Amino acid sequence: MQLSVPVVCKDTHENEYLPVFQPGGSEFQIVFAVSPATRIFVKLIKSPSMRTLFYVINLVFCLMMGQYSFSQDVYYFSNGLGISSPSRYGREALYTDQLAYQLYTNTLKKPVEGGAFGLNEQGQSIVWQVIKTDSLHRFRPARGFGGFGSRGSAGYLYLTYSSPKEKMALLNIKGNSSVYFNGVLHMGDAYSSGWLYIPVKLKKGLNEIYVRGQFVTASLVFPVKPVTLNTEDPTLPSIIVNSQNKNLEGAVVVVNTSSTIIINAQLKATIAGKEVITSLPEIPAYSTRKIKFGFNADDVKTKGKYPCALTLTDRNKSLDETTISIEAVDAGDKYSSTFTSAIDGSLQYFAVTPQLPSHRPGSALFLSVHGAGVEAIGQARAYQSKDWGTLVAATNRRPRGFNWEDWGRLDALEVLDIAKKTFKPDPLHIYLTGHSMGGHGTWFLGATYPDKWAAIGACSGYPTLKGYGSADGLIPDSSSSGTEQILLRSSNQSDVIQLATNYKPLGVYVLHGDADKTVSVNYARQMRKVLADFQTDMSYYEYPNGEHWFGDQSVDWKPLFDFFKWHTRLADSSINTIDFITASPGISASYRWATIQQQVHPLLYSRIRLNRNKGMKTITGSTQNIQTLKLNLEDFGSNSSIKITLDSLVPVFYTTKGNQDSIFLKRENDQWTIAGLPETFEKGPQRYGTFKDAFNNRMIFVYSTIGTKEENEWSVNKARYDAETWYYRGNGAVDIVADKDFIMDRYKGRGVILFGNASSNAAWKILLSDCPIQVERGSIKAGSQVWKGDDLGTYFVWPIRSSSFTSVAVIGGSGLKGMKASNANQYFAGASGFPDFMIFNLDMLKTGSAGVKMAGFFDNNWQLNESDLVKSK
Repeated sequence: MQLSVPVVCKDTHENEYLPVFQPGGSEFQIVFAVSPATRIFVKLIKSPSMRTLFYVINLVFCLMMGQYSFSQDVYYFSNGLGISSPSRYGREALYTDQLAYQLYTNTLKKPVEGGAFGLNEQGQSIVWQVIKTDSLHRFRPARGFGGFGSRGSAGYLYLTYSSPKEKMALLNIKGNSSVYFNGVLHMGDAYSSGWLYIPVKLKKGLNEIYVRGQFVTASLVFPVKPVTLNTEDPTLPSIIVNSQNKNLEGAVVVVNTSSTIIINAQLKATIAGKEVITSLPEIPAYSTRKIKFGFNADDVKTKGKYPCALTLTDRNKSLDETTISIEAVDAGDKYSSTFTSAIDGSLQYFAVTPQLPSHRPGSALFLSVHGAGVEAIGQARAYQSKDWGTLVAATNRRPRGFNWEDWGRLDALEVLDIAKKTFKPDPLHIYLTGHSMGGHGTWFLGATYPDKWAAIGACSGYPTLKGYGSADGLIPDSSSSGTEQILLRSSNQSDVIQLATNYKPLGVYVLHGDADKTVSVNYARQMRKVLADFQTDMSYYEYPNGEHWFGDQSVDWKPLFDFFKWHTRLADSSINTIDFITASPGISASYRWATIQQQVHPLLYSRIRLNRNKGMKTITGSTQNIQTLKLNLEDFGSNSSIKITLDSLVPVFYTTKGNQDSIFLKRENDQWTIAGLPETFEKGPQRYGTFKDAFNNRMIFVYSTIGTKEENEWSVNKARYDAETWYYRGNGAVDIVADKDFIMDRYKGRGVILFGNASSNAAWKILLSDCPIQVERGSIKAGSQVWKGDDLGTYFVWPIRSSSFTSVAVIGGSGLKGMKASNANQYFAGASGFPDFMIFNLDMLKTGSAGVKMAGFFDNNWQLNESDLVKSK
């Protein structure tokens, strides 16, 4: 009897399941799952013959060996203990975590079944309970357990592994937010992507693991080679047939489980007979890094998928080799294109739906921002090509990324700039659209940069993350403490509702399915109501019985693009009325010919309402929360005498000196006066804070070497943890260097993230000697205020004086307890609110805002200002 053996495997590039072997018949079925770590799971629906089973397993093995180079033994965890631990991780600097507190204070008792952990917020006892895996190695807490994801709690899973000797392994957990391995904090795989492998050193004997998250799969992979290539998470361009394909770039991950830094490695890429060798950056010990490489695909002449052989060498010694598949497409097909990001120097990509029948300079440009879990190439493929413009889909760094805020916002702006240079569109016909999370991105980017678009189209989106909620935790409400209000103020730039009047000059199209259960249609109705009072150019449509996705029409909706076609962005010279709001000049400072240079109170809302009369040579209007204002006067021409009247105060008179003239005005003592060009050290659009600002300019992580052994270990482990998080959330790569190797000239023009304090990190004196916040072993000083103890932690930002735009961010504390208190890195959560500085103690992990000693913002000269900070009693 002929047996049927349908075999499927997951193609990670296309994100769908493809048949690879199917001899015919239908007597039984074998389905196997191949993980990124070369593990085999065979589920038998009906028992095949041993010969058939042997054939299938060998086929799987061959397939795995062809794609993954570190095929090794895998240990699956199957038994654990779980609790629901009181905690709070939100889109703010504040967090609480009872288990972390006990771990950091050495009061955490070894978990045993039925053992007491503590009390929950209702005063009930928390005890450790047994959790086992199902047949797919997934931990499944019993119903009613109250585990990970319940309000005000974080489910923790305790796992152990007994090792016969000290050795290296790769920890692979799916579905967790973070993990402590023998007390060291590492990034989690919250979206169960499967490709996050963390090098860990197993101790001889008992190894303890605390996983934040309970619905997880956890395993240890034991590599044979100390350094390997992992191709499960590639960043790759398309090869466009009959185009210039000589200097293409891709990126893959190098896993270094050795104890030495890889310094002189090279990667050779061979495709269609052509070789390109790329020198690689340093890859720290016990870490992973995504590296970019060049390849030459000029000899690829037809559409299809092509193998690209990769060989990793160090001083001509082969470390590893593997093969990846790169797709070639015909001209006119949707395609991916890679670029080096100015944010961190890593390789990113965007996708394109080309104009047909061919691209014409001066046509329209559509920027599309995707939804959560959607790849940019998938977004581009949802659109039919237009004959009047090109569509470009940005990535947000990851399918979920940063919610189109923070570095997702910067990614969208980078792609927009590249698209303008590449396709040379008519600047008056640039449009913005997106779906779901991309609908939020459309609302946010549209309100933040209203002068970039002729019209916007939000599809099935929500306006603000505050309103929509967050998988990362809770958002404090308006009744919160002064400390929490400062933290909320730090994310004011994300509140689309407060920025809504910025839409007035735009055409706005709103599309939403009226049966949407994922993003309620009430968000669209909310925005329709918000805009109704002032928006004269809006089209609104609810798709009957439409769910969250009702086919490609969810994004490629013809009436929306017809609406776009009717809209033109006016030239700056024709705009004489301005009404613009911003919460941070560091994010959005300008509208047309006016720039909010500095605020009176940082990150409170600032507004300008101006009227320009070029014939009368006047500018009049009102301002709110603005200290320094810049006006571009080029449309008045040379030698024009201009009268500027703001806030009904004494007018300012100015005569232009040329056709490109501009003026700075400063408000002091209820009077506007002409000011000089602000000093580069002062706050301004180029460098305004907050704490996150230091992460924007090819940041480097600088860990300590002059502290105690424990302080230095914390420092380098924290740097690795943040690098893991940046890679996972932002598809990025970071240089990690020791303080003794930090030389200012070598890293000129780059942001610095410093781990430790003045007593432990030698780079402190170079970067922070003039900062009003000083951290030493045993104390933190902020102005005249001094706190003593070893349990004080801090986050703060400070400008690098030798640069006009870069900053240093400090993550540290007054001792080991304080340093551990600063372990959480919610600053990588999109739209999380961080002020310029925050000082807290370890009790914050138990008491929340009561543990914060000081938080707030520097003034425009980077000095402490009592009116813009809060202190604990």
